[in-house]
Amino acid sequence: MQRLNFRPMLIDSLKGYTRQGLTRDLLAGLIVGIVALPMAIAFAIASGVSPEVGLVTAVLGGLIVSALGGSSVQIGGPTGAFIIIVLGIIGEYGQGGLLIATLMAGILLLLMGALKLGSLIKFIPYPIILGFTAGIAVTIFTTQVNDLLGLGLTGLPKEFVPKWGVLLSSLGSVHLPTLAIGLGSILLIQLTPRLTKVVPGSLVAIIVMTIVCYLLKEYAGVTGLDTIGDRYTISSKIPDLVVPELSWATMQHLIGPAFTIALLGAIESLLSASVADGVIGERHRSNTELMAQGVANIIVPFFGGIPVTGAIARTMTNINNGARTPIAGITHALVLLLIFLFLMPLMAYIPMACLSGVLVVISYNMSGWRSVRASLRGPKSDIAVLAVTFFLTVLFDLTIAIELGLLLSMLLFMRRIIESTRIVVSRDKLHVHSSEDDGQLAGREEALDLPKGVEVYEIEGPFFFGIANRFEEIVLATKARPKVRILRMRQVPFMDSTAVRNLRILIETSQAEGIQLVLSGVRPSVHETLRATGIADLIGDTYICPNIHEALTTASQYIAQISE
Repeated sequence: MQRLNFRPMLIDSLKGYTRQGLTRDLLAGLIVGIVALPMAIAFAIASGVSPEVGLVTAVLGGLIVSALGGSSVQIGGPTGAFIIIVLGIIGEYGQGGLLIATLMAGILLLLMGALKLGSLIKFIPYPIILGFTAGIAVTIFTTQVNDLLGLGLTGLPKEFVPKWGVLLSSLGSVHLPTLAIGLGSILLIQLTPRLTKVVPGSLVAIIVMTIVCYLLKEYAGVTGLDTIGDRYTISSKIPDLVVPELSWATMQHLIGPAFTIALLGAIESLLSASVADGVIGERHRSNTELMAQGVANIIVPFFGGIPVTGAIARTMTNINNGARTPIAGITHALVLLLIFLFLMPLMAYIPMACLSGVLVVISYNMSGWRSVRASLRGPKSDIAVLAVTFFLTVLFDLTIAIELGLLLSMLLFMRRIIESTRIVVSRDKLHVHSSEDDGQLAGREEALDLPKGVEVYEIEGPFFFGIANRFEEIVLATKARPKVRILRMRQVPFMDSTAVRNLRILIETSQAEGIQLVLSGVRPSVHETLRATGIADLIGDTYICPNIHEALTTASQYIAQISE
């Protein structure tokens, strides 16, 4: 387990566990279980599956993530981030395809954790996260307009623009009682926190609006108020074990969506764990967390569940109610299990417009519009990445959005590195700034006269393919042929294979022309690369110098030697 870097927080949390701690965790688990109930149902229905699927996912996923996870207070379950990708998979491959994609995503998450990629996931550019999160929020809102307004439309187009075309053209058929239920739900969700922090606004909205809906239908004769029971057969039966039919062809088609689920799950769970760390003063174990998420997403599909990840809102509710160990998360899962077993039939009376109201508020909170507005004042390249990721998410596909967003980020990052890396050429005088590799005291600077026939090239930054070709062009563009070329590498942190190849060509070309190449200020990591690739043997240890002063001395000695 240590070799895999897998150590659940539950193991350490139970050391010195007190009765007071248990009481706090049980109370927090009870409250967060109640908070999770409407979200699990809403996310399930919005994802195109039945309400009990959402609860099964919340129970199993929450239990596994808390028991095996790398955060003491993380709450796992279905989240809004997966709604769009799940809808797309079910629409194209059916429920069986979703189970396979979730299972594959679980395996990918398990591998990410085993390969210790947890720290790397945190380096996904923020504009990408902001872009696809805002895009998901807009798409979730779009999926709820039909039920919120009571339009009663069926067979809506999947594409964003055509769907809005149909919705806008149908505004004349808004069902006012349904709209009132939806808007009332939104109002209750927003007002409840001002009155009490104990009971979640979404639960208040569901209870109140379910009662209102029942009274309107039974005693006021209002029709057209759809409830969960009107669309789904509600069951409190524990689902049978489902074994998805695996085929190589299907798995090939689903690898893209599975990768998206895994990446989304990793980002959201580690982001949630990091936020929790800042509140409780703990450091989560990112690789353990990824492996726990992987196990959850491997097991849940066999019970018909949807993807699982860490949920920021539920995790913060857990913390704010006193939770400090995974016992609270386990309690939350058990609370949901009891609700599933004994209260599930009551879910049939919940109005669909109320769930739409819950999801509209969630999509608003998820959009991060304040962060988007702040980002629009940032670098143009970040704005471009955010915009591309957002519009691709909304107009096309989340998988494409993430893939192209990452590609664009990498290209823009490389451009920044290339633009910030300078190649300085000196032929008569060399201005030496103080540094350790020059052996000078801090703050000193001097201008050195270069020996006749010596040129100095300094690369200020990474020596990789984006710079290697430019460096080669600068050297070849020099009309005069010096006797010695000094390549000053004190600011080169690494070299890639393209730079090694170009350096080898430069050495061989220089030797053929009778020009000696001298390397100066080579860092240990770069020196190891030169040795491993044979460059050090090709140039000779004599001509690899620790600093510019020794390099100039070596150059002078070489010129004197060939002049004899």
